[in-house]
Amino acid sequence: MAHPQMFDDDDPYLQRVRVLALDLPDAAERVSHGRPVFHTTKVFAWYGGSTREAGEWVPHPHALLVLPDPIDREALLTEDRCFSPAYLGPSGWVGVELDAGTDWEEVAELLEDSYRRTAGVRRVARLDARR
Repeated sequence: MAHPQMFDDDDPYLQRVRVLALDLPDAAERVSHGRPVFHTTKVFAWYGGSTREAGEWVPHPHALLVLPDPIDREALLTEDRCFSPAYLGPSGWVGVELDAGTDWEEVAELLEDSYRRTAGVRRVARLDARR
């Protein structure tokens, strides 16, 4: 049974994430488990997620899930806007809530860092050559 779609294509936060994520070398988008994911060979970002709190699922529909460096992960998780997402959190992923006050330069950096951890040496070299 397929997962239901858990996002709105017209979501302005998703549209901005798409522009940033798909600008990375060989990045593509697909839907997995009802949510947009951005990937090369491996996934480097999810849009939307959830947490489990007091036995209840809490949705985070406007969040970006990334795989930061472990030191950055610790720092991010001290901020109220960040959380350890269900299923992915134990593997080092962090959710970052997006809203009207979002710093989009920071989002671009988080996406790039997550991409660098998953994309492979040749793709990262292509990214570095563009800079």
